[in-house]
Amino acid sequence: MHGEQIIQPLKTQKSNRCIIIDNQTLHYLRNWRLKQKQLFLTFGFNTFKKNQLIFASSKNNYKSLNQPGKWLNKIIKDHGLKKITVHGFRHSHSSALFAAGATIKEVQERLGHEDAQTTMNIYTHVTSKQNKNAVKKLSSYLNF
Repeated sequence: MHGEQIIQPLKTQKSNRCIIIDNQTLHYLRNWRLKQKQLFLTFGFNTFKKNQLIFASSKNNYKSLNQPGKWLNKIIKDHGLKKITVHGFRHSHSSALFAAGATIKEVQERLGHEDAQTTMNIYTHVTSKQNKNAVKKLSSYLNF
């Protein structure tokens, strides 16, 4: 052990899945990939392998587990933003999906949960709001 990272699948998620991303995000990732190849070439690393990490350490290994949090905290401080954790973005993402009208099944697949019940248990506050909105829509449709 002694500071060694252990990489394993999370308990409520399917491992090794592909997710669809929007074109703008893909654009930024492709630009980063090009910069990464150029930078790591100067360090003598081959970044053309299939399993290349997106955000690797300067030794082309996993970054420290707290590194994303450090980056995020600096951005929050520098720009006077409201505090959020890295994991908070996962919740924000799912809340936005629900608000946009995504179904439980769609959010479950996106988050990689094994079953929809897990998604419902974690995001019940969001689904309750959706249910209230659904009643309003129905009422409006039926002209009450």
